[in-house]
Amino acid sequence: VLQTLEGHLRAILGTLTVEEVYKDRDQFASLVREVAAPDVGRMGIEILSFTIKDVYDNVTYLQSLGKAQTAAVKRDAEIGVAQANRDAGIREAECEKAAMDVKYSTDTKIEDNSRGFKLQKANFDSEVNTAKAEAQLAYELQAAKIQQRIRNEEIQIQVVERRKQIEIEEQEIKRKEKELIATVKLPAEAEAYKVQTVAEGMRTKTVEAAR
Repeated sequence: VLQTLEGHLRAILGTLTVEEVYKDRDQFASLVREVAAPDVGRMGIEILSFTIKDVYDNVTYLQSLGKAQTAAVKRDAEIGVAQANRDAGIREAECEKAAMDVKYSTDTKIEDNSRGFKLQKANFDSEVNTAKAEAQLAYELQAAKIQQRIRNEEIQIQVVERRKQIEIEEQEIKRKEKELIATVKLPAEAEAYKVQTVAEGMRTKTVEAAR
């Protein structure tokens, strides 16, 4: 079994480069297991696991190859770090620029909003003052109209009162006239009528005596 595996191992090594064997031992072991499985199977043996523990040579080629790979990895890592730092610096600069742009845009918007607010407030204050002045003027005009209406009503009341007073005075004059007629004119007329009647009687009597 060992000789069979070693034979297949050598056959597979002939198809691979040293670098391929050194870099991917698991693939190398998998190939050996797949190729050798039919032969050892006919022997009644099943390969459950096949692992390559180590790969080395007598001229330290693989060791040099490992150092070269390590150096390459280190170099690539350093290049990657440098590129990452460069990219980070670029991104940081871009972020700072974007932040400055946002700040400038925000400050501009704030200034525009502040200016717009002040303008709107000035317009509002002007409208409010105008409305107050108009309201004050309307109030004064309305108050003047009310005062004039009150004055007119007072004059009307005075006119009505004067008319009533005149009516009362006229009624008093008529009453006094009636009283004067009743107490002076009518008795005087009665007395005059009496005297006239007596005089006419005496005249008639004298005329009759003379006949």
